Formats: sequence, C-alpha cells, structure tokens
Amino acid sequence: MVLNVPNIKFYNGNTIPSFGLGTWKSKPGEVTQAVKDAIDIGYRHIDCAHVYGNEKEVGAAIKSKIAEGVVKREDLFITSKLWNTFHRPDLVEPAIKKSLEDLGLAYLDLYLIHWPFAYKEGADLFPTNPDGSIQLSDVDYIDTWKAMEAINKKGLAKNIGVSNFNSEQIERVLKNASIKPVTNQIECHPYLTQKELSDLCKARDIVVTAYSPLGSPDRPWAKPDDPKLLEDVKLVELGKKYNKTGAQILIRYQLDRGHVVIPKSVTKSRIAENAQVFDFKLDPQDIAYIDSFNVNGRICPMTAAESSPHHPFKIPF
Repeated sequence: MVLNVPNIKFYNGNTIPSFGLGTWKSKPGEVTQAVKDAIDIGYRHIDCAHVYGNEKEVGAAIKSKIAEGVVKREDLFITSKLWNTFHRPDLVEPAIKKSLEDLGLAYLDLYLIHWPFAYKEGADLFPTNPDGSIQLSDVDYIDTWKAMEAINKKGLAKNIGVSNFNSEQIERVLKNASIKPVTNQIECHPYLTQKELSDLCKARDIVVTAYSPLGSPDRPWAKPDDPKLLEDVKLVELGKKYNKTGAQILIRYQLDRGHVVIPKSVTKSRIAENAQVFDFKLDPQDIAYIDSFNVNGRICPMTAAESSPHHPFKIPF
C-alpha cells in the first residue's frame, strides 16, 4: 500500500514526508510490530530517538521490511535525536553512530538536538544529584551544533535540525551556524498552537515538525483531571462535520498549517486510521476555530531541567 503523503521541501532541497509515525513511549515489545504495520500501511517516515530506548526494535522492523522487499532504504525517512548527555562535541559522533548501529542503518535522514540543555555526561541518561535533581552540564548548544554540522558533512545524517528550541535559541543558532537547521521539532496541538514560533521558523525557512499532535493521552505523568484533547466536545463536533475522528482532525490541522506531523500509536487500526487524512482539508474558518482552543497547555514542560540557563520555556515562545 502507498499513502499519498505530500513531501515538504527543506531549504537545502531535500524533502521530508509531511506525515510519519512517532515512537515515543512505544514499548520495545510493541514497537517492532507497530513499525512493520506502519510500513505495510504505507508510512515511510519513522521518528525515533536514543532516549526512547527502542531503536534496536525499530531497526528490526526496518530490516524485516527491506528484506521482504516491501521498501528499499531510500524509500524511508528515518529521524533520530541526540540525547542531553551527549552534547559535548566529542560525544556527538559516537552518539549518532550508536543510533545507527541500533537502527541497522548507514545514515540517518535527519538528526536533531533533542533539547537545548545538556545533562552531565556519562552512562546514566538521567543523572541525578543526591537530592534527586537533574545533574546538568554546562555545554553550550552552539558548540553541540558545530559537532552536528561535522556529522552532516561526513554523511552520517543527510539533514540536521533541532527540537524544543525557543525563538531566541533558533536565532542564536542561525547567527552561529554554517549549516542552518532544517527543522525545529516542537510540541504542537490545539491546546499549544505555537503560532508565534511556527511563524518565526517559517520566516527563517525552517520546517516545523509537530510532536504530541493528539495531546499525548498516554503520557506517564498525566493526572486524572487533566483535560483530554481527544475528548474535547468542540473537537468531536468538528469531526462530525467532516465525518472524521478527532484524531484525524488533529492530524489534518497540523498538515493544513504546513507542519510535518508524527502521531504515535502501536495499535494497527489506529496507525491505519491516523493515515486516512489525505482525502480532505479543513476549511480556513475551522483552522481558526481550532486555533482558539489555545491555552498554552504544555504536555512536556521538562521541569526537571528548569535550572539550566538553556531551558527553552522561560520566554513567551
């Protein structure tokens, strides 16, 4: 099966499928089958990260589908991310090589700095002080970016970008970069529309990739009384107008804003349902209506790292 997924062009001429499968919170035991199902359904873009702890299992699915002849490597767009403990410039290349080894790939299509702040280097991905707080490193993300440029030049990653960077951090990278980021992957959904940051990125020729587009209902820290985006009555009513599910409306909302969108699921029926979004578009007034849901409701505040001078959520956008 092939989905009619439009590509979005990066400033460097390379392209990214505007729709893909997210793998955050996908358990190692489930993610291999989820990626196999996604590829069979027609997904060609898989979003991964070292910290998700499941890249070997994602790699097993990719290897299996290439071996079956369902896809070739060049048909796929695979993203991974540099974790916070590997920001020191000499650790960047070993980190991407570890992801490549786990994924069974010779190159990544996209490699991102996962967060702008750094954690203390070492084997522990979440190093803590005796009081339980996160141990930070003083590595500046500008120095990390220089090392990202080096792996791009070596061909280990065809494209490089950032994730969770605010407007000031984007501008600072651009001021110091010889290769500018192709994308900024950010949390984006109707409760956190990110309009200002999206507009700034577009003005700088940086593609926005929206993560948690469905409101991440399975996030481990969700409280019982947290608002559930997929159950929002306004969204359900809008779905009736288009004869689509709430999830499909949320995914189409990102696509119609010109964003890349990477909903996560491990359930085959939902992976298929999430892809049925290329037979309709939202009316402009409905996009504006969904924009009005915005409450700056951030699902991934990363409060543990708030003491870092590079924590991104200290400014309005």
